[in-house]
Amino acid sequence: MSHLEERLEHDLNEIRDHIAKMGANVEQSLGDAFQALEKNSDKLAFKTILSDLPINRHMRQIDRLCHAFIAVHLPSAGHLRLISSVIRANIILERIGDYAVTIAREAVQLGDVPDGYMSAELKKISAEAIAVLSEAISSFNSSNAERARHAITMANQVEHEMDGIYADLLDSGDTEGGCGRNTMIYLIIFSQLKRVADQAKNLAEEAVFIETGETKKPKVYRILFLDEDNSTLGPMAASIADKAFHDRGQFTTAGVNPATSLDSSMVAFMQGRGFSLADTAPREADTSRESLADYHVVVGLNQKVMKAVDKIPFRTSALNWMKLEVPEGENQEAWEALYKTLALQIRELMELLRGEEAE
Repeated sequence: MSHLEERLEHDLNEIRDHIAKMGANVEQSLGDAFQALEKNSDKLAFKTILSDLPINRHMRQIDRLCHAFIAVHLPSAGHLRLISSVIRANIILERIGDYAVTIAREAVQLGDVPDGYMSAELKKISAEAIAVLSEAISSFNSSNAERARHAITMANQVEHEMDGIYADLLDSGDTEGGCGRNTMIYLIIFSQLKRVADQAKNLAEEAVFIETGETKKPKVYRILFLDEDNSTLGPMAASIADKAFHDRGQFTTAGVNPATSLDSSMVAFMQGRGFSLADTAPREADTSRESLADYHVVVGLNQKVMKAVDKIPFRTSALNWMKLEVPEGENQEAWEALYKTLALQIRELMELLRGEEAE
């Protein structure tokens, strides 16, 4: 091995050691924050808060080392992937340290040991979030794509579980006549937990990139088109969206009061446009919060239908496209205008969600 190769390996190992140490410190900080919460320990909470200062300094040191490595060695291929991922991982870990600080600060504000349902959920979700982070850090340090994919699966599970917790917290606030002080604190803490899982997932995706060169796959958005009788607007919108953005979204339609069959004039117009609705039939919508939580966006296709939705889930967005008029009979000009309006609004929505990738 030449002197230059020895220097390169030495500098790489130094960076690896630093990022591993930072990961361990962040993991420790997150664990301490929850120990402070569970034990109502202000001493440990303030220790966690102040421990974020060395983490921040370490983050800046790693950043300097990475940029110096690039300037000295002009890396390519695998070495460049590693350094670019370390730079991003450095930011991810620093953010997780910030989440630990927020949890510690909220623990001080809470002033009591969590009990009952909240205690059980906090222990469960915090243990899962820390486990996801630990797995993500280990996969990154070892550049192990298989472990990283396992961490991603774990993170997705935490995200799914959070929907129910948010709903319970908001419901408890309604029962109490508004969100009380402790409910708000718990909402903040659980939000930080979700962010920990999200960032751990990002870290695991960097581990996959280091080993395989695979980048994060673009998100596929689940969209529900909700209408009144599901005979016209919903099936039409879903068909247009699926044809234009088949690999970028999952499009579903349902109605509040479904008809027995599709509107024959709409079917004839869409068939003339090259769409087949042979396997499509009006479907009744499940507007419960649990069911709607499966969607990223719910689009109401007239003003009435959104009134049937009791509560929008925490992570679901709702839109209302109210100015859509169903043509009477076989007025081709009116059907064409409706088609163009739907196509334009769908395109604008997908561009908002996916940017230029929507094209």
